[in-house]
Amino acid sequence: MQTHAVSPWHNLRLNAEGIVEGGIFLASPNCDARPATADIELVVIHNISLPPGEFGGPGVTNLFTNRLDPSAHPYYAGIAHLRVSAHFLIRRDGCLLQFVPCCMRAWHAGESSWRGRARCNDFSLGIEMEGADDVPFADAQYVTLERLTALLLITYPSISAIAGHEDIAPLRKSDPGPCFDWLRYRAGLVHNVGFRV
Repeated sequence: MQTHAVSPWHNLRLNAEGIVEGGIFLASPNCDARPATADIELVVIHNISLPPGEFGGPGVTNLFTNRLDPSAHPYYAGIAHLRVSAHFLIRRDGCLLQFVPCCMRAWHAGESSWRGRARCNDFSLGIEMEGADDVPFADAQYVTLERLTALLLITYPSISAIAGHEDIAPLRKSDPGPCFDWLRYRAGLVHNVGFRV
């Protein structure tokens, strides 16, 4: 499947179904309804690459859509059975993919807790950055991430925090890792929407 980067000047819009227009939607079966009382209060930043450290292939999209072939790479044999997803994936070229509507609960956080509250999937949106802990992220990814986050903050004023996967599951996870430029990301959000995290 050929994808195209989201232009920095292209307007992203969130439709009534919770799908961002201006990205590419690939429906994942790995989601369910949020609890009726759960507002979207948290954005969680992750990183992912499949195979680990390799970018641009179909591994991540296949994992999130339950089509990962365990024989395609030795690493896949241990993860092909997983049923996971995220709301969004931002490719190295800035291309935005969405797998789960924002109104639904994606299965991205796993066992997790934020400020004493467990089950972060219930009240969060998950954004995967194509990358690895020890590889700097691309400029195009930050452009798309800042624009997407700005849209989410404007659409969901209940969002009060942005965290890394490492912050909500510190004993299990290390992403987005030390190469993620939180200062750059935060400065972009302050500039674009006045949001401080």
